[in-house]
Amino acid sequence: MSEHRRKTPQPQGGGRAAARRAAQQSSGRRAAPSRGVTSESPSDPYGDEAPYGGRAEARRAAQRGGGNRRAAEGGGAGHGGGGGRRRGGGDGGHEGPGRGRGRGNQRPVKKRFIDYPRAGKYGFRRWMPSWRLVSSLCIGFLGLLMGLAGLAYAMVATPKVKDAATAQNNVYYWANGKQMIATGGAANRQEISYSQIPEEMRNAVISAENKSFETDRGIDPTGIARAFYNMAKGGETQGGSTITQQYVKNSRLSQEQTLSRKFEELFITLKVGKTESKQKIMAGYLNISYYGRGASGLQAAARTYYDKDATDLNASECAFLATLLKGATYYDPAGAPEIDRVQATAAKNKARAVKRWRWILDEEVKDGRLSQADRAKYTEFPMPKPPKQNAQLGGQTGYLVDLARKNFLNNNPDVTPEELSRGGYEIYTTFDQKKVNKLNAAVKKVYDNKIKPKQRPATDTHVQFGGASVDPKTGAIRAIYGGQDATTHYTDNADTTGAQVGSTFKPFVLAAAMQYGRRDPKLPEVQDESQRKLVSPKSVYNADDMLKIKKYNGEVWTAKNGKEWLQSNDGHESRGNITLREAMQWSANSPYVQLGMDVGTDKVKDAAIAAGLRDDASMANSTVPSFSIGTSQPSAIRMAGAYGTFATSGMQNDPYSVSQAKFKGEVIYQHKKKSKRAFPNAVADNVTDVLKNVVEHGTGTPAQLPGRDVAGKTGTTDDNKSAWFVGYTPQLSTAISMYRYDDNEKHKGRKFEKMYGTGGEKTIHGASFPAQIWHDYMAEALKGAPVLSFPKPEEWGETLYGGGASSPSPTPSVVPSETPSSTPSTSPSPTPTPDPTDTCGTWDWKCQNNNGGTSAGTDTGGGTSTGTTAGGTDTGGTGGTDTGTTTGSTTDGGTSSTGGNGTSNGNGNGNGGFFGGPAG
Repeated sequence: MSEHRRKTPQPQGGGRAAARRAAQQSSGRRAAPSRGVTSESPSDPYGDEAPYGGRAEARRAAQRGGGNRRAAEGGGAGHGGGGGRRRGGGDGGHEGPGRGRGRGNQRPVKKRFIDYPRAGKYGFRRWMPSWRLVSSLCIGFLGLLMGLAGLAYAMVATPKVKDAATAQNNVYYWANGKQMIATGGAANRQEISYSQIPEEMRNAVISAENKSFETDRGIDPTGIARAFYNMAKGGETQGGSTITQQYVKNSRLSQEQTLSRKFEELFITLKVGKTESKQKIMAGYLNISYYGRGASGLQAAARTYYDKDATDLNASECAFLATLLKGATYYDPAGAPEIDRVQATAAKNKARAVKRWRWILDEEVKDGRLSQADRAKYTEFPMPKPPKQNAQLGGQTGYLVDLARKNFLNNNPDVTPEELSRGGYEIYTTFDQKKVNKLNAAVKKVYDNKIKPKQRPATDTHVQFGGASVDPKTGAIRAIYGGQDATTHYTDNADTTGAQVGSTFKPFVLAAAMQYGRRDPKLPEVQDESQRKLVSPKSVYNADDMLKIKKYNGEVWTAKNGKEWLQSNDGHESRGNITLREAMQWSANSPYVQLGMDVGTDKVKDAAIAAGLRDDASMANSTVPSFSIGTSQPSAIRMAGAYGTFATSGMQNDPYSVSQAKFKGEVIYQHKKKSKRAFPNAVADNVTDVLKNVVEHGTGTPAQLPGRDVAGKTGTTDDNKSAWFVGYTPQLSTAISMYRYDDNEKHKGRKFEKMYGTGGEKTIHGASFPAQIWHDYMAEALKGAPVLSFPKPEEWGETLYGGGASSPSPTPSVVPSETPSSTPSTSPSPTPTPDPTDTCGTWDWKCQNNNGGTSAGTDTGGGTSTGTTAGGTDTGGTGGTDTGTTTGSTTDGGTSSTGGNGTSNGNGNGNGGFFGGPAG
């Protein structure tokens, strides 16, 4: 056979590229001979081509000129030639075994069990996992997840959904154990059975919330995907959560948004979906869900929005109630501006509600749950009734419940507001129903008879009263007045601060002076008790108007502008040198401001806090002189409690409103009395005696209760912006406040308004409306109560002189007998008998009693008093014509001339105002 027809031998190595080159050569294509190498046979299949290395090596060989120098150098040109081989051996013609495609004599690589990185692969192929490896990993991972899910499913216990979801009202009781009200839970709820739920309601909820409810197992992956898709399109969404999921979520005690809770919810949903019937789940969901306006559950919602039972709802009304499940805040047509003033307006809420209501009805038609004919009947939106205020919480009840709720939570840190809102608590309050009604009636009497906002809008609008009545022996709050109606006036006037207390703060100044003593002006700033002199109520101070107030060392106090501090009296009256007892009686400011500076305003603050006031935002700056005359703003409850400390001879009891609380019949809270000594007996009893004199002979005469011991103090602030009366008997301490204040939150920059002309009175003082309310209430509240007397005070302290008052000569005894006021008594008694402690000694020629002559002067006001005071009698009514020599008279509401014969005209309620008697 011709050598030209000889079959081309197949190469033993070199891969596909070598095979192609061999085929090309056999058909006449020959490579150029390499440098220094000659092929013996024209039919040599390799020629000068390298049989090894694949395409890359072929390219390199071509670049080197076509030959393979290593082959030539290693084996020459023997038969079979090693010339074409990259690593030709010395024997020339023998070829070793092949190493696979393109790999010459290399041995095959053994693969591992997990072939990664991949054996026998190079470049990026070495790091690309095979499909077998990827498939194995996916199957293994899914198997692991299924195992973990099965384990979690087995470990999660089905919760007691019914117990967890049954929220009840909290029940509040009066002090006598009778029920006051059942309210305050999250839970205006009346549970109904599945058969009582209208089919139209079930259909509306299923079409709106969970179309696959009747067939799914609690989880609907398709629904979740559809919700995401609709959300992406911006269209009306159907919730991704199923009804079963929402039922489980709403019935769980824990509502925190954590990943662990979400997983727990998922498995519980699966278990509930498997173990409970669809009827039970649907009934539970509709009975638990919140529909707004305080209504939980379908029955409460039907009553709240349509004033009918759930069984009487039609398809249109059911569609609206199903709309509310998406969020009542933004779908209640009445709006919820108290939550969101911008988006939750009535107009925006109604537009959203109408749109979704219409969409739900259309979805029911699509789902075959409502016929087109029935759908055509409902063209008008079923507008619900306007919201109704909870009548049960109207009047004072809302304030009482709110106060008891706060008191209970403050004393029970283990009970959270959320837990309390679920209901089931029985709260026993200290409130006396009769006293609450009596206090409300006393305030209402003034409103009805005197406060006329329509007739006097400039002076009688925004008039507010606050009141609180406390048992001083225990601290139990027996009654409060928070406002005219808790459903319209939301601020509790009995428990808030803001109105300055004025002169009702002076008893704390006197208590501080008696307990801590006056500082010695000759000693250094820091003084201990041994360097102080305890003050007696008989001490004498200057009561002149525009008095320079000095520091205890004699330096004149200056304001921030550098000007000297000049203390004015109400009405700019001057009384000269008077005792602290008389200064309290007539509510003179300058003596108590100077006394506070002598004792130290820090000590005054300590005494007020010891009595029961709080050291919080209500406590004013105690570094200025005016602190002593009531720039603080404590609540009526705190003022009543603090005065009660004097009634108990110095034993302080914090006010409280909850005596006991139960949960599911078990007592979880019991109030424990924690009395503490605030003042020595003698200090508290002397303060009581001074305040008793205020009611009997001073500015507090309108508060007198015939036959009973009463102690109290009036208080009025600058520009008539607030007025107080705080007083007590041995059994009951009550505080009444009055002010004008617009508490509408829409009105920014609100402030207290002046009360000139309010109620038809020229000015308002503590002795006017507040004292009248106090009197009317206490007269009724104490009916049938035993008549008790205050203890007689012991002698205490030294008779000191301050504020420019100098000690008379000869020097009086350490504790001189007290002197009566130079101003005639305003007691309504026609022939008052001087207080035993208020008379002058027979030979006490320096006594400031009015016994030195006869004055002819007219004191206008409403009664006539005539007589000679030179050891004689003073007869007449309150605020009349008084014949005698006046040393100077000061009342909170009037002006007086100082000297002999003259006219003293009391303004407003100062002398013979609407209620008679001077104000303070």
